Amino acid sequence: MRATQFALLAVVVIVALGFALLADSLTSDIEHENFQATEEVMVDMANVLAAIVQSGIKNHTLDAEVLHQAWPLAVERRFEAAIFDLTKTQITTHVYLTDEHGVVIYDSDNDLNTGRDLGTAKDVYLTLKGAYGARSSRSKKDDSRTSVLHVAAPVYDGKNIIGVLTVRKPKLDQWPFIQQRRSKIQLSSVLIGSGIALFVGAVLFWYLQPLRRLTAYVQAIKRGERPSLPNLRASADVNTLAVALEEMREELEGRDYAATYVQTLTHELKSPLAAIQATSELLAEGTMDAEQRQRFTDNLRHESSRAEHLLRQMLRLAEVERLKALPVRTEVDLCHITHQAVAELAGAAAAKQVLCDVMLPTEVCPLQGDPALLQHAVINLLENALDFSPAGGRIEVALSKTNGQLSLQIRDQGPGIPDYALPRLFERFYSLKHPLTGRKGSGLGLCFVREAAELHGGSVTLTNRQGGGAVAELILPTA
Repeated sequence: MRATQFALLAVVVIVALGFALLADSLTSDIEHENFQATEEVMVDMANVLAAIVQSGIKNHTLDAEVLHQAWPLAVERRFEAAIFDLTKTQITTHVYLTDEHGVVIYDSDNDLNTGRDLGTAKDVYLTLKGAYGARSSRSKKDDSRTSVLHVAAPVYDGKNIIGVLTVRKPKLDQWPFIQQRRSKIQLSSVLIGSGIALFVGAVLFWYLQPLRRLTAYVQAIKRGERPSLPNLRASADVNTLAVALEEMREELEGRDYAATYVQTLTHELKSPLAAIQATSELLAEGTMDAEQRQRFTDNLRHESSRAEHLLRQMLRLAEVERLKALPVRTEVDLCHITHQAVAELAGAAAAKQVLCDVMLPTEVCPLQGDPALLQHAVINLLENALDFSPAGGRIEVALSKTNGQLSLQIRDQGPGIPDYALPRLFERFYSLKHPLTGRKGSGLGLCFVREAAELHGGSVTLTNRQGGGAVAELILPTA
């Protein structure tokens, strides 16, 4: 899933970069667009003021008296103009008037440029030539906020241009509007970009989460677990894929299991069937005495019982192994189940003179499960301990409850388990020879216990104990 995570991260990064570029493009145009709008108003203002000055021309001579009289009054005016989020209280625009040679004859800003020759300034030079004159100048080259816009208009005497009136306005006056628009664009870009990234992430997560669950399901099967098909809550395509995988798994498991089942059953039955056949042929000859006949008859009965036990164990194990989960769960008492299992094997223990020391709690030890399945599992563990216990030995059965788990321990005083056999104890048909009889068991009992424990969400272990013997521990979750 790392590739998926990288793909999701890449989408988020691309969306973030896209909106960062868009925000940068929009914010970089704000200043230009704002000054364009300002310049358009200044053009009107310059031409109006130029017309007012033009109306005062006498004897073909410029007269700045009207500006001298009106501008101080305009500067002194106080007002409150609420322009969106900005409140303006006084005018910050200034004008200067030049003659036909570009020399300033009036400057509203305390005669800042009065007397200067601005004939080479772009606004004055172009206007005197009959073109549109405007310029922008900075007091600091690296700071656009120090720019001042200059927009000029010609003053006519008939058809001749005899002067230039320039309106100038600091760009800093427009900076609050520029910053405000930039902040809004940046905030909008961040919100929209984040929303799109979250939406894309949510959609991808919604589509990919079922695939993650499906992948975990397949990996669990690979590990030999028996998971249930997860509830994907996904699209029809993903659900169809999940169902197809489940059906394929069932079909393949069924084929493999049937083939393995037949092969192992045939192999394990060869020995008792061969013994039965040989014994029956010898008995049919009728040449042996009564003692031999009795010995061969006992052997025939033992091998028949062995084959029957093997078939019964195989059928029981096959039924459990085919289950993915318990079909029905009821609340059962593991303490009561253990008592029943010990009671069922009491006769066999007495015949072998093995004492069962049962240490079970007096309170109920509840769990959710199948009582018959659990009882068979406990019986198998007790039978295993009884088989390897010496005559006159002791089996200890203890049940404890800790951290939400029930732990059933069955300890014997047998010879213990060889180191080479410890990793294979729960394999199907793997068994050790009995130390006295030399016979092997079916090798299915411990495998059945493991399957039953896993169906109940638990586990089982079989290890050597200090001082000799072995200890089997069945751990199950409480109800």
